[in-house]
Amino acid sequence: MLPVKQEYQIQNSDHTDKKYFLAVVFLLLFTVIFGFFNEVYRPHTYLGGEKTVEITSGMGSRQIAGLLKQEGIIRSKWIFIAYVSLIGRVSDLKPGKYIIGGQSSLADIAQTLSYGGTQERIITIPEGWNTRDISSYLEKENIVSYIEFEKNVDRGNAIHWRERFGFLRDAPADASLEGFIFPDTYRIFIGSPVEEIIEKILKNFNKKLSSDLREEVLKQDKNIFETIILASLIEKEVISDEDRAIVSGILWKRMKLGIPLQVDATITYVKNQGARSKNQGDGRILIEDTKIDSPYNTYKYAGLPAGPISNPGLSAIRAAIFPKESPYLYYLSASDGRTIFSRTLEEHNKAKAKYLTPLEMRN
Repeated sequence: MLPVKQEYQIQNSDHTDKKYFLAVVFLLLFTVIFGFFNEVYRPHTYLGGEKTVEITSGMGSRQIAGLLKQEGIIRSKWIFIAYVSLIGRVSDLKPGKYIIGGQSSLADIAQTLSYGGTQERIITIPEGWNTRDISSYLEKENIVSYIEFEKNVDRGNAIHWRERFGFLRDAPADASLEGFIFPDTYRIFIGSPVEEIIEKILKNFNKKLSSDLREEVLKQDKNIFETIILASLIEKEVISDEDRAIVSGILWKRMKLGIPLQVDATITYVKNQGARSKNQGDGRILIEDTKIDSPYNTYKYAGLPAGPISNPGLSAIRAAIFPKESPYLYYLSASDGRTIFSRTLEEHNKAKAKYLTPLEMRN
């Protein structure tokens, strides 16, 4: 048995060690808590100014935190995640475009994101619309004015996009963005600059025109611009995917043989050039219309028109890239939506007499 004095010294030493351990734990805990709240509430003066960030629909707290860290808006994504979890705001973070001030703290940022950013609108651009149709639609939806959108996609003003998007480099220097305003549904923030809207659309086109499709175009010794021109004709002329592939084969064949394409949709496009509203005519084409002197007139001039006449969807683009061989050289679109194919001009004239009304008949 230990002497009483020695036993007391051992117990006193154990008590001192415990107090020391608890003091260290308390100090570490205090340091962590202080560091956490210091990071949460200290203004991020290092930003040096405002930054704009866009939170898209479907982003969770981890993705949002990662984006904020990537943009240099917060120092630690884990502290952001921990903080919004602690205050119960994980499900409150809303999509939108936000302007974050340089003096904002992490708590300020979390609060801002829970209130919501600029108002978001959903717009849908249908296949086959031309830029005038789209400009009218965007103005009607109070997204951007007709004149401003047209100015930014028109000839001359579109050239700076060529440096950013390789698919535009096959187009002539003075070409507009007609044909490349990809039909789709987009989320647009109210007040977004027109350049930002166009960039979003072109990025979508860049994504949809996959590397496999581009390689196939090059393999056929064609370029993207002429492919999109043909796709824009197909989009306006034919409805079904199967018929589109056959019509694509017919049009490429006619060009190879030097036969004018005689695509009615190009005449409609010529007649409506300069018109502000969406084409709403009865679709009739008169003989004198086919004589209009325009580089888009495929009755008067052989080969492709000077540029796309509409903005085609992926189905029409794929048809232009993957034409289907057939014995046909002519086609017409019946009033019920069917496409009627003919091998000879004689067969074609008989088909016109059978499937077209007198008002639709033309030479």
